[in-house]
Amino acid sequence: MIPEKVYKYLENLNIVYKVYEHLPIFTVEEGNIYWANIDATHCKNLFFRDKKGKQHYLVVLRSDKDLDIKELNKFLPGENERLSFGSPERLMKYLQLTPGSVSPFGLINDIENHVILFIDSDLKNTEKLSFHPNINTRSVVISHFDFQKYLKNIGNKYEYIKIDSNLQ
Repeated sequence: MIPEKVYKYLENLNIVYKVYEHLPIFTVEEGNIYWANIDATHCKNLFFRDKKGKQHYLVVLRSDKDLDIKELNKFLPGENERLSFGSPERLMKYLQLTPGSVSPFGLINDIENHVILFIDSDLKNTEKLSFHPNINTRSVVISHFDFQKYLKNIGNKYEYIKIDSNLQ
């Protein structure tokens, strides 16, 4: 969970980023306090597993949206597949992250490209995105263009999906 590993990875891709330091954030409500003056779309990142625990998913959506897990199931390959939250142990095993620090930057640690990434299609229309750099005492802002560059380089499967939800 060393944020410098994320910074180095981004720099190697010539991705421009800006770091904001703050107290630890464990919820969106706490984050809103620190993100108020940061010009970016802040993201919520949720880690799931399938019913058998063989496949894991990271879901990224706007921080002001709620997620209906039942709706998310329709994007899974099998009709009987169901998602549930991944345990802290699974999160550590696959992304080397602890709860509260989950972000797409954790995919840097997924050398087998096991985790599949679902991204809310609403994020396609954003100019800048904000994520934790694998530690919840900082937020990193990158452009949507650079986020796409990161996704293409990381090697994990990813898909933009429509997440219908009421904004909070």
